[in-house]
Amino acid sequence: MNTLVDILSWICLTAGGAFCVVGALGLVRMPDFYTRMHAASVTETAGVGLMLLGMMLQAGVSLVTVKLVMIALLILFTSPTATHALAKAALARGLKPLLASGEDPSKR
Repeated sequence: MNTLVDILSWICLTAGGAFCVVGALGLVRMPDFYTRMHAASVTETAGVGLMLLGMMLQAGVSLVTVKLVMIALLILFTSPTATHALAKAALARGLKPLLASGEDPSKR
């Protein structure tokens, strides 16, 4: 049973790390602010969630797991809220999405 928990934990940790790497590549490769923000937000929430789940599996039932759950809840609520506020602020400042302006991203 202990080996199964270790395997599941490492799968979660590896998948979470892969999500974070893909999010970092999305920040570099995406063409405009809004798509970069989306790539960072979604992959950060999923990546950190999977990594925290892997750490919870490693910690077992303990005070450490309760602390990790609190961190997960904090990230689950603050990351999407901050991304939404950032997008609304960008729209209020007049920053238009790339495809909404009618531009073709391949002709830049």
